[in-house]
Amino acid sequence: MPRDLVAKVLKSSQPGSTVDVRGWVRTKRESKGGFAFLEVNDGSCFGNVQVVVDGKLPGYETWIKEITTGASVAILGEVVESPGKGQRVEVRANEVRVLGTADSATYPLQKKGHSYEFLREKAHLRPRTNTFGAMARVRNALCDAIHRFFQDRGFLYVHTPIITTSDCEGAGQLFQVTTLDIAKLASGGRESSGSTSPVDYAHDFFGKKAGLTVSGQLEAEIFACAVGDVYTFGPTFRAENSNTTRHLSEFWMVEPEMPFYELEDDMDLAESFVRTIIKDVLNRCPDDLAFFNERIEPTLLESLHHIVEHDFIRLTYTEAIEILLKSGQTFEYPVSWGTDLQSEHERYLTEQHFKQPVILTDYPRQIKSFYMRCNDDSKTVRAMDVLVPRIGEIIGGSQREERHDLLVSRMQECGLNPEDYWWYLELRQYGTVPHAGFGLGLERTLQLMTGMHNIRDCIPFPRAPKTADF
Repeated sequence: MPRDLVAKVLKSSQPGSTVDVRGWVRTKRESKGGFAFLEVNDGSCFGNVQVVVDGKLPGYETWIKEITTGASVAILGEVVESPGKGQRVEVRANEVRVLGTADSATYPLQKKGHSYEFLREKAHLRPRTNTFGAMARVRNALCDAIHRFFQDRGFLYVHTPIITTSDCEGAGQLFQVTTLDIAKLASGGRESSGSTSPVDYAHDFFGKKAGLTVSGQLEAEIFACAVGDVYTFGPTFRAENSNTTRHLSEFWMVEPEMPFYELEDDMDLAESFVRTIIKDVLNRCPDDLAFFNERIEPTLLESLHHIVEHDFIRLTYTEAIEILLKSGQTFEYPVSWGTDLQSEHERYLTEQHFKQPVILTDYPRQIKSFYMRCNDDSKTVRAMDVLVPRIGEIIGGSQREERHDLLVSRMQECGLNPEDYWWYLELRQYGTVPHAGFGLGLERTLQLMTGMHNIRDCIPFPRAPKTADF
């Protein structure tokens, strides 16, 4: 018979029904009355199902010794009403099979209370803990909510390349992709001979320098200018040597692009997007979020409900700078017009001044990317960032520059060679239209949803400087 998920047993199985539960033992207690009590979890929900094992079952004395924390078991039994507090039902075992043992002397999760730093070193086992099992379920629900938001609105899901020759942000933070012999290059071998550059990429796999993408935006614009509203959702990479609680070298981004949108339309969609996906996860993962509220961040649920129930504040970057200058706060990074806002500035606006999410617009052109549409004042661009409490920026977006000549001048201004973006420029020559989009970082959104302090605990296998195990 097919196995029964613990989530289904706890929620809907009725006393008297027979179930086949399979999972991993969280705890085992043996009573003097000849019974054992197992807490079994299979990852389908936060809760464990209690299994009562009668010592009279065949072979009990042999296999009960093999059952320790971490062991995997298969239980065939009957659902009965539970006399225990806080649980509706439990399972009375009729048959117990030990599928895999776990040596109690070496199993790393034998004891509770491990630090998150320790668990990052045990990424192959940490999903079995309450915290990371809950994180996996919240992440899954959030990804599903993201897809449903766009699918319900008629967006087309497009797959953009992971390997690219274009640096969307122009910051030179691409991880290089090459088949050249690195050892030979280091010793001055053939790949570099006769070239004016240290490396002759004509010998490389793609015939030119290539890297891992930092964004799928530019390619998404191609489809937006052909088939309408689209979104891309996948891994992106930044070779930024940043060892902070807010940065990863590999992370997931969702990036919608919409033709015929201007900045105001972009902001409306972004606000609706954030509020909708948070509401969906609140409804789908109440037990997991209650755990994070109890153990990680005591104001988590209050904060999430506040975001869902209130409109976002909208103001310009210039207005935000004025508020920060008049705040009387001492910031680690000085505030002045023309400098990029830091996390401490964003959090002051959302947590202290407005006490709710904020959308900032019209940033100085010198601190924003080449593809953002220039305003008539020639000093600012039609950019927007969505800021939320505890995290700061969660979305960055803009109306895109659809005017060919202005886009060329902006590329040159940012030190880019327009010839490298010939295909992007041609979109402005053949039926150009106003269009806009934004990007939301999945792991930062998970920090918001769970209260976790380190972004490395919001992705199954974190990649960061000097961190690429598993």
